[in-house]
Amino acid sequence: MNLPKVITDLIKAQDNFDSVAYANCFGEKAIMFDEGKTHNGRVEIQNFIEESNIKYKSVMKPLEYTENGKSSVLTSEISGTFEGSPIVLKFHFDIVDQQIQYLKVTE
Repeated sequence: MNLPKVITDLIKAQDNFDSVAYANCFGEKAIMFDEGKTHNGRVEIQNFIEESNIKYKSVMKPLEYTENGKSSVLTSEISGTFEGSPIVLKFHFDIVDQQIQYLKVTE
């Protein structure tokens, strides 16, 4: 599967539970929507992922990737220490200048 470098970096950061590297995949003013909450900016995203890593120890296995201009969707199997693991989630990205500007995670 041919993924943009920023998404490959994001997956690697998630699989290594590295919240700093994960947040660095995002633009300074990026918006992330996950678990019913909106996280604005790199600092909020880093704090959310750090808490999530402690609670769930989630890792990502990419299954499918589609791209349409700056928007793309990554379907991944997510496994970790949460009830119902593994699950399949869709990651809806807007990528500009090789940084994630928007991410919405859906089922």
